Amino acid sequence: MAGGGSLGEGREKAKRGKPSKRKKKKRVGFHLDMTPLVDIAFLLLTFFMFTTTMTQPQIMNMSIPPENEEVKVIDKELYTLRIRGDGKIFYNIATDEPQIMELKNLKKMSFEENLKLKNRLIVVLKIDDNASYEVVIKVLDELNLAEADLTTAMKKNNLMRDRRFTIAPMTEKDLEEIKSL
Repeated sequence: MAGGGSLGEGREKAKRGKPSKRKKKKRVGFHLDMTPLVDIAFLLLTFFMFTTTMTQPQIMNMSIPPENEEVKVIDKELYTLRIRGDGKIFYNIATDEPQIMELKNLKKMSFEENLKLKNRLIVVLKIDDNASYEVVIKVLDELNLAEADLTTAMKKNNLMRDRRFTIAPMTEKDLEEIKSL
């Protein structure tokens, strides 16, 4: 091998200084068997894989009535949310005029309105085709946070929570109502 630096078998390094009377220690070679370590690593890996809870997909349950069945809705139980193309959110209860709403107030407002009607509020979400996906997700997140609070409040009163939610198409009439706001 060219370049030096390697001491082959049987070669010794030239010693400097006075020769010592110490015996040269023999180097004892050893072999480390890695098989048990690999076995343990795989056992731990499989143990943690089987005992870990995998993330459950988060879904929103929606029940859709049959097409032929007519659903009767009382106006005062209807809470309509509209999302305009520019990201502004509007709400109205029953047949009231739509009013602008900030996203931060949505959770509180839907919680309070549902408690007023004793769990009979129906939330209708209407989304403009030009609305950004981000705003829609933020609105749904706020409604879900309000839902968690409502469920807790209902359990304290020994009531079952019955969520009523729907997504309806934005009509021309809806767009006209919120256009000037």
